[in-house]
Amino acid sequence: MRALELLRPTPVAEGPLRLVDRDEPVPGPGELLLRVAACAVCRTDLQLATGELAARRLPVVPGHQAVGRVVALGEGVAGWSIGDRAGAYWLFGTDRTCRFCRSGRENLCEAAAFTGWDRDGGFAEAMVVRADVAIRIPEGFADLDAAPLLCGGVIGYRALRVSGIQPGGRLGLYGFGASALLCIQVARHWACEVHVRTRSEAERARALEMGAASVGGYGDPVPHPLDAAITTAPAGDVVVAALRAVDRGGIVAVNAIHLDRVPEFSYDWLWWERQIRSVANVTRRDAAEFLELAAAIPVRTAIELFALEAGNEALQALAAGAVRGAAVLTTGTA
Repeated sequence: MRALELLRPTPVAEGPLRLVDRDEPVPGPGELLLRVAACAVCRTDLQLATGELAARRLPVVPGHQAVGRVVALGEGVAGWSIGDRAGAYWLFGTDRTCRFCRSGRENLCEAAAFTGWDRDGGFAEAMVVRADVAIRIPEGFADLDAAPLLCGGVIGYRALRVSGIQPGGRLGLYGFGASALLCIQVARHWACEVHVRTRSEAERARALEMGAASVGGYGDPVPHPLDAAITTAPAGDVVVAALRAVDRGGIVAVNAIHLDRVPEFSYDWLWWERQIRSVANVTRRDAAEFLELAAAIPVRTAIELFALEAGNEALQALAAGAVRGAAVLTTGTA
């Protein structure tokens, strides 16, 4: 099978991924083999490829937003059949026995493994997923449209939950990439007043098209104090800007696996029980709830297609801010 392999991190301009021929993986006990139709490209893939996020293993096949069909079942698999459509996302698996897993917080499991980081991911024609983690894709979504939902959508939904935003509340979105494009649809469905702050003029215009009450740059004030904010830019300065905009008791949810730094700031901006909370990974519940909600709204995605062999070009476009929506790699079977 063809796969995009990261042998060692390099600058994105040098093309860190290489197209290789590999033996097709064999599913182990409790696992499924998916024939991948589409895999969306995440900023985490870019950070891994360039070394901004330290690799867990090398070589590795990145990609954690994959949709495909089940073509083989590992020993002991129940509830799945050949031909079923399934999705793989950031969470590959957990031990299910630790105190975090037992309390419904499997995203914090110390033994968790992650797709495209610990285990080979979806930048390939086939991949292995755990049968008890794989998610069924609602029939209303085509493969290409479903793939971006499996990270930006699922982690965005968790960020909304972590932020504590309530229906009808006032929400700030700091950064307006693929995840925020999905967040705003859920927030508007909940009748929230959404204020978007981003450095991109094109993203500001897009936010207004999607119902934002106001737009501006990261440092621009909001018309009224926010009940909650979500930051997706990997910059600590943006976190502080969001903190200054939230009202008493407000939460800033930091939706980033990597942050450059958090600069020194006045305690007055944290006073009155404001909070900064990180958003760490996702759970099976997050994935199941979000896809059900996304089908009901329905959430729509903007995608730019790249052939599998053009994976480096997709990363370069993402790094340059040239992707309107989500970049999606296709193997030609979607």
